[in-house]
Amino acid sequence: MKLGVCYYPEHWPESDWAEDARMMREAGLTHVRIGEFAWARIEPCRGEFDWGWLDRIIDLLHAAGLEVTLGTPTATPPKWLIDAHPDILPRDEHGHPRRFGSRRHYCFSSRTYRAESSRIVEELARRYGEHPGVTMWQTDNEYGHHGSDESFSSDAVEAFRGWLAARYTDIQSLNMAWGTVFWSQTYNGFDEIDPPGATVTEANPSHRLDWRRFCSDQMCSFNQAQVDIIRRYSPGRPVTHNFIGDFFRLDHRDISRSLDIASWDSYPIGLLSESQAPKEHKARWLRSGDPDFAAFNHDVFRACAPRWAVMEQQPGPVNWATYNAAPAPGMVRLWTWEAFAHGADFVSYFRWRQAPFAQEQMHAGLLAPDRPPQPVQEEIRQVGHDAAQIPALKQSRADVAILLDYPSAWQHEIQPQGNLRGPLEPTRAVYTACRRLGLNVDFVFDDSDMDGYKLILLPSVPVISDAAWNNLKSSGATVFATALTGSRTIDGRIPDGLAPGPLRPDLGLRVEQLESLPSFEKCSVRIEDKNYGSGRWHETITTDAEVRARFSDGSAAWVRSGRFQYLVCWPEEDLMRELLERLCRETSIQCRDVGPDLRLRRAGDLTFAFNYGPDALDLSQIGAPADSGGYKIGSRHLAPYSLAAWNAGL
Repeated sequence: MKLGVCYYPEHWPESDWAEDARMMREAGLTHVRIGEFAWARIEPCRGEFDWGWLDRIIDLLHAAGLEVTLGTPTATPPKWLIDAHPDILPRDEHGHPRRFGSRRHYCFSSRTYRAESSRIVEELARRYGEHPGVTMWQTDNEYGHHGSDESFSSDAVEAFRGWLAARYTDIQSLNMAWGTVFWSQTYNGFDEIDPPGATVTEANPSHRLDWRRFCSDQMCSFNQAQVDIIRRYSPGRPVTHNFIGDFFRLDHRDISRSLDIASWDSYPIGLLSESQAPKEHKARWLRSGDPDFAAFNHDVFRACAPRWAVMEQQPGPVNWATYNAAPAPGMVRLWTWEAFAHGADFVSYFRWRQAPFAQEQMHAGLLAPDRPPQPVQEEIRQVGHDAAQIPALKQSRADVAILLDYPSAWQHEIQPQGNLRGPLEPTRAVYTACRRLGLNVDFVFDDSDMDGYKLILLPSVPVISDAAWNNLKSSGATVFATALTGSRTIDGRIPDGLAPGPLRPDLGLRVEQLESLPSFEKCSVRIEDKNYGSGRWHETITTDAEVRARFSDGSAAWVRSGRFQYLVCWPEEDLMRELLERLCRETSIQCRDVGPDLRLRRAGDLTFAFNYGPDALDLSQIGAPADSGGYKIGSRHLAPYSLAAWNAGL
């Protein structure tokens, strides 16, 4: 449970550095990330390196007892490099270059840039790989951000064609997989294929799905090249990358196979502002962030790598959202502890000192631009005081898991079948419903070990690989899926025998028709003597499975065949909660509704409670200790935007 900060010594007079280091230690910080945007300072001209300033700051931080995470500077290629090799720049779908002047101005497929990236990383790793102060490495910065996940450069076109040739071997196989006979799209060779951009109307969805796979693979291979160099010159030191919260156009599981730690950048208020959530939702959690945003990403990245962390934690107003509210007093402490409760190795705040120049002038730091400490530092110190009362936190497998599949997210993006607020909206909705019931949740992938779970949820997961279904069947868990699950093959086609694809024989059903419905069209689902709401998707099925609930017209809505269950619609909140409560009872999972503002997390013998709302809560109402002496942090009277922790479950 270590605390860190992101620091940019190149932004400040060298005379400030020693005092900054002293103040960091005084604030309880132990880790400092530096260097990820400093290429032009390290190498002002090609082949002319200025190592002196970087030597001095690493030595100074190390002498002050601070561990250094050194970032590779490849997110910001310098101007001299762009001028010498303009082919490095990414191009939009119309072939226009994205210009120098901000960041992430490179194409992942650029052969020139791959060589230049390897060159600067090797120089950096060779010089600092054995430095005792450098205890961790970060590759690049926020892969895919600002739409940099895709580029339509000539190098990208050539690489995509090679990727397709490797995947399909012959062009006839590709034509069959993509269904190119439709609209006379047939190809005679791989060299005829371009990326799916700037078409008159919708591009072939299988083409788009493979393009998404290709773009993700390019980011993975770009990262792997850096990791290989770092491991050669700096053996034994962990390597991480700081992913973007809620960015799923990159397969985090795939890229994390090369990492020791999957870290991510947590900006709960900024990303809520930029989300497609309804206005009333944004208003309710304006100063605390959605109660399930950070936890969702914690659990995703916890599932991706052996260790995980928060590399950038929002400490105040950001500069890049439409509206940039300040966190409510107490929220930075709450976010920090929620990360630790989910198993984070460390939490690092962005940034140390607010910059009075350039693009991030309005982004808060732990110091004001003229150096006085911001009040949030008291919350950070309180985290340190709290930690003295808490033993090392243990993580154990949850009873409930949710299957997370990146091609399915891409399929929802490509052919959403209705107005989704993002391709992971169904997954998020199920996760929120589980958290509302006080449950710990794990995410699993198609190749995950699923043994030991009592309940595995498939929230409208269109692409179910054979490996995923075999692991689900052998897990012993109750498996519950919702509409659209198994509705596409890995190539993005309707499966032979129709949906739910590989689930069909075990579920004993076949989807004959799918409707996508507007928000004003509801379907009533009756369970026992009560009606519940559903909408968005409605499937008509034929089945020989047990019917557990029906629509008002008598047709099957919820069916069960042995351990496998299927809902042929999308449930509204009341139905979602009712279904989950029933599934928990049937699988001997303890749960209870904790309300909209309270969230719980069990870590070993400790239970944490987090209050995201503006009103105080009495934790004894959910079965927590009534005696305040039973709490490691806080008490039964949980103040707004605060937390408590106690020994024992509910």
